[in-house]
Amino acid sequence: MRDKVLIIAEAGVNHNGDINLAKKLIDAAAAARVDYVKFQTFNSKKLVSKIAQKAKYQIDNTNNDSDSQLAMLQKLELSKEAHLELIHYCKSKNIKFLSTGFDLDSLDFLNGLNIPLFKVPSGEITNLPYLRKVASFGKPVIISTGMADMREIEDALNVILEQGLKKEDLTILHCNTEYPTPMKDVNLRAMNTIKLQFDVRIGYSDHTLGIEVPIAAVALGATVIEKHFTLDKGMEGPDHKASLDSQELKAMVSAIRNIEKAMGNGIKAPSPSEIKNKPIARKSIVASKAIKQGEFFSENNLTIKRPGTGVSPMKWDEVIGTTATKSYSEDDLI
Repeated sequence: MRDKVLIIAEAGVNHNGDINLAKKLIDAAAAARVDYVKFQTFNSKKLVSKIAQKAKYQIDNTNNDSDSQLAMLQKLELSKEAHLELIHYCKSKNIKFLSTGFDLDSLDFLNGLNIPLFKVPSGEITNLPYLRKVASFGKPVIISTGMADMREIEDALNVILEQGLKKEDLTILHCNTEYPTPMKDVNLRAMNTIKLQFDVRIGYSDHTLGIEVPIAAVALGATVIEKHFTLDKGMEGPDHKASLDSQELKAMVSAIRNIEKAMGNGIKAPSPSEIKNKPIARKSIVASKAIKQGEFFSENNLTIKRPGTGVSPMKWDEVIGTTATKSYSEDDLI
């Protein structure tokens, strides 16, 4: 799938149902040079029942406790025509389009659009028919694991593998489904617990405020980073307040790309940039005072100073007690 960290800018429903706002989000994602800009595809009536309540963060962020979750989501749907228009717009901006489907019909629709991979949201990790449908397409799958324990992750993984998808085509994202996620609840080490137990590619879907945690996740081995972003955190909507603004998104991408470079190959050896500094920073055995030919070298007439172009101080014991074959002035290299 990739040989670098895959960065997904999650526009989600931050378009507020407005396709022009969705295009502006694409502009911001393209400017930040992410790999994918991702939206959400759903039919509200097939996603939630009439009695489904909004989460507390949704009530707080929409400033509305009277609307049902269904009523909220109906305002945030993207039509099929809007999807086609946004895909075309992404191509014009040289950025890849992605969307998460939240119901079976939406998955079929997205597959018909030839999206390159499927993203399983945290809420669907215990949805057996959904998991089977996603795996049936034979495309790479990324699974978010918010609210899940290790047994639930294992069950979902087994369902997908039973459909014939290979582990090489799977990435499991550690995630916490609270918006925003408190730092004390991130538990970033769980990402590598997932890797060790299931032997899969790992990543991190972030809902914290700021950019520190996804950057740290890359340093710990994340191969995919997903992060919500918005044009204005003050907009009304369920996810704006826990999203990055466009400048923060740029900063996160830049930092991740720097961390990628800094990771290296894991072999400890002098780098090309530092080799030239070895003779300057290291030291050699030198005369601490004048030494006549035939004198014995001792701790009284030798010391260790820069530069490192002479005999290494690691040979100190070999030099002490030997005879000077020539005369030396103070600070001469031995």
